[in-house]
Amino acid sequence: MENSDKLMEKFKINLVKCRKCPRLVDFRETVLSGSKRYEGEEFWRKPVPGYGDIDGMILIVGLAPAASGGNRTGRVFTGDKSSDFLVSSLYEVGLANKSESVGIGDGLIYYNTYITAPVKCVPPDNIPLPEEVRNCQPYFHFEMKAMKNLKTVLVLGQFAFKAVLNYYSSEGYNTRGLKFRNGDYVTVGNVNIFCAYHPSPRNVNTGKLSRESFIETLKKMKESIGMP
Repeated sequence: MENSDKLMEKFKINLVKCRKCPRLVDFRETVLSGSKRYEGEEFWRKPVPGYGDIDGMILIVGLAPAASGGNRTGRVFTGDKSSDFLVSSLYEVGLANKSESVGIGDGLIYYNTYITAPVKCVPPDNIPLPEEVRNCQPYFHFEMKAMKNLKTVLVLGQFAFKAVLNYYSSEGYNTRGLKFRNGDYVTVGNVNIFCAYHPSPRNVNTGKLSRESFIETLKKMKESIGMP
């Protein structure tokens, strides 16, 4: 039987070849192409796999790569304002070795944690179409199933919440009546699913998501699986 590292390497090789969604392929390959801020920088412009410890107990789920984040750098939650908020918070509670996620090769390590998104390509206006979500579903479900030691999930926003519940529904679990509430959690099987608003600049700048409340949710999540 293959170990998890070899399994994930094969998964990533297949993922980055994906061109199932013409709209997303066109957008990922052209977005910010005329940006003076990134002039001369070579963008990733392919599907973005998850990053972290696939053998860990914690899964963090976002929405999709950002135009100036994952689609540029090739790593989820890297190089943009959302990643600044998320990674500095993970560092504060001891789930990352650095407070910044700048780019591949920066030495960032997540402890006991894997981070991914249900949609692997950057969508226009951050809104993937239903058929695009369906096309990406096998990739996301593969990652969830590969987490053999999974104990808790942190969903960043309603979209992530629905995607995670969809996975558990496909595995035969009853998810009816479960609702997203920021700072709260629901339980499916033996997994607690903690909820937080997405750390987008809009949510942070308007005060919808505060750093204090987010840190508190992270601490509760760690406590729920016995992590100090």
